[in-house]
Amino acid sequence: MSSVAVLQPEPAPILACTVSRDVSNFDLLIEDMEAELGESWGDLTFDDALLFLNQPDAASLQFVAVAVDAQDESDLTRISGIIETAKSKGIKVILIAEEVSPIALHHLLKLGADDFVPYPLPEKALHEAIERLNAPPPAAVVQHDDGAHSPTFKPKGDRDGVILPVHGLAGGTGATTFAVNLAWELANVQKDDPPRVCLLDLDFQYGSVSTYLDLPRREAVYEMLSDTAAMDSESFLQAMLSFNDKLHVLTAPAEMLPLDIVTSEDIGRVLDLARSNFDFVIIDMPSTVVQWTEAVLHRSHVYFAMMELDMRSAQNTLRMIRALKAEELPLEKLRYVLNRAPRFTDLSGKSRAKRLAESLDITIELQLSDGGQQVTQSNDHGLPLAETAAKNPLRKEIAKLAKSLHELARSAETAKA
Repeated sequence: MSSVAVLQPEPAPILACTVSRDVSNFDLLIEDMEAELGESWGDLTFDDALLFLNQPDAASLQFVAVAVDAQDESDLTRISGIIETAKSKGIKVILIAEEVSPIALHHLLKLGADDFVPYPLPEKALHEAIERLNAPPPAAVVQHDDGAHSPTFKPKGDRDGVILPVHGLAGGTGATTFAVNLAWELANVQKDDPPRVCLLDLDFQYGSVSTYLDLPRREAVYEMLSDTAAMDSESFLQAMLSFNDKLHVLTAPAEMLPLDIVTSEDIGRVLDLARSNFDFVIIDMPSTVVQWTEAVLHRSHVYFAMMELDMRSAQNTLRMIRALKAEELPLEKLRYVLNRAPRFTDLSGKSRAKRLAESLDITIELQLSDGGQQVTQSNDHGLPLAETAAKNPLRKEIAKLAKSLHELARSAETAKA
C-alpha cells in the first residue's frame, strides 16, 4: 500500500507592502493593491515596518507604499526612518499622501521617495506609479551640483517659435498655474515628434515656476541676465533646467531682484534666442508693468491676460487697457482669460461675466473652470496637473487649448512652406 504525499503550495512571495498608521483609512489603496498584486502584498503599521524591513523576508519586496495623512505629521521622524531604511535596503518607495502640508510632503520626498501619488487615488494612478518604478532608468545626462540638468540638445537656431506670455491682471488669478500647465501640455501634445517648449519665469521677485515644478533656482540665471550682450545659445541653454526631459525651464533667480535689473534690449535678446531654439516660448510675466513689458508685448503672438470675476480684476483690466492705449502699444494681442469661471449651470454667474466683458468693452475668449483643491495640491507637490489629476476639468481645458495652439502653429508652418 503506497502513500501519497500531499504537497502544499508554497505561499506566494510578498512583493510589496503598504505602510500606514491604519490602512483602513485608505480603502482605495487596498482595492488598487489587490488589483495590481492579488495576494502578493502585505500591510504594515509604522510600529512593525522598521522591524520587518530589517528581516530577511523583506528581501523579496519590490516596493513599499507609505500612506500618510494630516494626522501623521506629528510622526514624521518615524516615517522618515522607514523611508530611509527601505531605500538603504534597495526597496523602492511610493508615497501616498492625503492633505499633508507642503513642508512635510517636501521633506518626505527629499528623503528619496521614488514616486508620489495623491489620495484619494486618481484612476490607474497606482498602476502608473508601479510602471514607472519598473521602467528602465533614463539615459545618463550631465549633472550639475544641484542635481538637475540643462537641456541636452544642440542649439541650431533653426526654429521660429511662438511666444505666449501670461500676465495676471490681479494677484491670485492663477497666471503661473496656467503658464506651467500650458507649457507642459504643449510639450506633450504629440507623442511622435513633439514640439520643443520652454517656459521662462520673468517675475524676478516672486516667480514660483521653480516651486510649481520642484526645480532648484540657480546662480546661472542671474549671471546670464547680468550680461545678455555676451549671451549666446549655449549659455542661454546652460542657464535653463529640464523638467522630465520634455519641458525646458528658465527659473526666476535665486535672490529677489529689482524688475528693472534688465532693459528692453536684454529681454529682447533673451526672447530672440528662445524663439530661435524652441517651437513654443511660454512666459510667466510679473503682474507689474515695467519698461521691458513693451518688448515682450511686441514680440508675442498672443498675450494672455488672466482675470477673475471680481472688482479688482475689472479695475486692473481697465487700467491695463488705458496704459496700452496711451503708449500706442498693440492692444489687439491681448487675449482675456477668465479663471474660475462660472459653471455651465450658474446662469447668474454667466450673466455677471457677460456684463463684465461688456462694461470693459472686451471679449473674454477663454473661460477656465475652477480646478478646486487639486490645483493647490498639484502646485504644492511640484507637478503639473496632468501628472496628479489628469481628469481635473481645468487640466482638460488647458490640454484642449494646447492642442488648438499646436494645430494653429502647424497650419502656419504649412502655409509658409
